[in-house]
Parts: sequence; C-alpha cells; structure tokens
Amino acid sequence: MNPRTYLYVPADQEDKLLKAGGTRVDALILDLEDAVAPDRKDTARSNLRTWFERTTDRSAHELWVRVDAGSVEEDLAVLPGHGRVGVVLPKAEPETLHRLDDLLGRWEEGAAVPRGSVRVLALLETAPGMASVDQVARAPRVHRLGLGEADLAADLGLVPGPERDEFAPLRMSVVLASAVARLPAPIGPVETAVRDVERLREGTRKLLRQGFRARTLLSPRQIPVVEEVFTPSEEEVRRAEAVLSALEGEGTGATTDERGGFVDEAVARAAREVLLRTGAGGQQDGVRAD
Repeated sequence: MNPRTYLYVPADQEDKLLKAGGTRVDALILDLEDAVAPDRKDTARSNLRTWFERTTDRSAHELWVRVDAGSVEEDLAVLPGHGRVGVVLPKAEPETLHRLDDLLGRWEEGAAVPRGSVRVLALLETAPGMASVDQVARAPRVHRLGLGEADLAADLGLVPGPERDEFAPLRMSVVLASAVARLPAPIGPVETAVRDVERLREGTRKLLRQGFRARTLLSPRQIPVVEEVFTPSEEEVRRAEAVLSALEGEGTGATTDERGGFVDEAVARAAREVLLRTGAGGQQDGVRAD
C-alpha cells in the first residue's frame, strides 16, 4: 500500500540518519536539498553512501533521496546499485523530469538494473510546475505527486493565513491531475510548527478532505498525529463494510444502507477507498480505535 507518512532526514546529520532506521514511519526521504547547507553537500553525500552500505534491512520503510536541482548527477551517484531507492525531484517541471529520466536511464545502465527501476516523486513547488501539473503527472517514472507550499507561496507572492485557504485551488489541481493520470492520491506539504499538535491535526484533516492521503513531515513527533488522521476509524470501517454488504446483498445497481441512506456504485467506491486505507503503508495495524 502507499505510505501515509514521509519523514525528511537531513543527510548531513549522521545522528539523525542513524536514528532514522528505527523510526516507525512509512517512508524516509533522505534529504540532499533544502535541509543541507551548500558547504555540507559533500558531507551529506558521503554520509548517505555509508548509510546505504550499512543498512541491510530496507523492508521497514520506503526509501527516497531528495536530490538538489543544481547537482542532480552528483546526487544520483549515492544511490545503491539495486535500484529500489526512489528519487524525489524538487521544483518538478516537465523539462526537469525528462532530464531526470535520461540521467536515471544512464545510471540504471551503469548499475545493470532494468530501465525504469527507479521511481520518481515529483514535488510541485513552482509556478511553471503548477501550470503544467497535468504534464508533470504523466512524465516518465512519476509515481506520485507532492506539494511544497513554502516555495510555491514565494513563487506566487502568496501570504498564507493560518487556514491556508489560499492554497485550496492549487491543492485541488494536484489532486485532479493525480486522479486523471491514475497516480496514488498526492502527498501534502510539511507543517513547520512541529510542536503545534492541534495545528498539525486540523491541517491534516483538511488535506484528507481535499483528497490527499499522505503528508511529508519534519519531525518524528508528527508521525502519530498524521497516521491517526489518515487511518480510518473502526466506525468508518464498519460503515464502509455495511455499505458494500448492502449493495452486494441486493445484487442491483442501487439500494439503501442500514441507516436508510442511498447507496450506488459511487458510494461503494468511496467505501472501498476507506477499506483500502486500512492497510496503507504496511507498518500500522490499519484501523484506528475510536
């Protein structure tokens, strides 16, 4: 299943890299971009090479490396040769994604792995990227879309309020493009107020309502809250099962559920999506206790 939680780990900080392997999170994004100062890039790459050499059990997390747009070729050189670590491309646009596809093709040839083995997570953080979001979603290797609202706000001159309503149309564009391209539901942006639990919870609930099913994180302390929001409750699961049972029991295109509510295929699709989310990420029990 697709991860719900993606934790950024600055690759230049050895202590955080060492702790990352034991973190209860669906996916790790090992960061060579914004979290690393320019004069620390070489150190970060060296740390990642060592970390990959020493990390033998990768089943606990999906692993991704966020490359820096100014040093993509150098950053790709740290990828382990098996081709199972994905690449996060910041400020993704159609042209940069096609260039990355070419570079990864050469890397795969050198590593003797099948072309197309390395997946890409495209972060939308620029005005040109958002204007061509449909092309971004259909670009080679793109597995999932993510939204980076801090860079996007700067690019567009937005001054977001506490509810971040300014981003609503942009978020819906990413959700729509993902659906049209048959990609997994997109990944929401980070919450920078890492100690504000209620702000994180309410912001994640809004992302869920808007069609997102995952979020990037800056701190391990944010993981439980985001997991809770994106995990269906026992009552939600029970109601979804009841909807499907009612429709299957009738053997017709439409019926009513136990509450007398109308049930057709559209309602059933939403119920199936709830049940699908009970297994998201593979690390959790999959159902939230009420």
